[in-house]
Amino acid sequence: MKAVRLWLHARADNVAVGLLTAMFLSFVLQIFSRYVINHPLGWTLEACLLAWLWTVFWGSAFLLEDKDHVKFDILYSSVGPRVRRVFALFAAFAIVAALAVSLPATADFIAFMKIEKTSLLGIRFDFVFSVYLIFAVAVIARYLLRAYAAVRGQEFDGASKPREPDGEA
Repeated sequence: MKAVRLWLHARADNVAVGLLTAMFLSFVLQIFSRYVINHPLGWTLEACLLAWLWTVFWGSAFLLEDKDHVKFDILYSSVGPRVRRVFALFAAFAIVAALAVSLPATADFIAFMKIEKTSLLGIRFDFVFSVYLIFAVAVIARYLLRAYAAVRGQEFDGASKPREPDGEA
């Protein structure tokens, strides 16, 4: 199972690398066309924006770990493992509920957006925004797994032990 998870993580990483590469190449092409041949290309800006949008949601869904997110966890870090599990369960169920409740309306809106296209590249907006559905489903799955681990008393966020202050070992 771990090998499958690592393989999937590597493929998700490949997608992110491809998106960042597309964004970088579009950016370089825009600089070249604007400043070297004095003929700016409008579609390169749109390509950068779309690649950035997909990179952010794709990376957040599949590549960032819980420890990579910004947290305000002063209270969470100051309590024991049992209370942390309660906090983790509450947070997980709140996130899952909020995203699950929003999924039908989000899917309807994304499906509706097939009638619109981006102005320069002509990409349908349902494709552009579909990455948010991927993100929402991935986050729901991640937090359901986190809740399951918390119920079982397993480490679920790498913070089951009190943290050492920065700079001290």
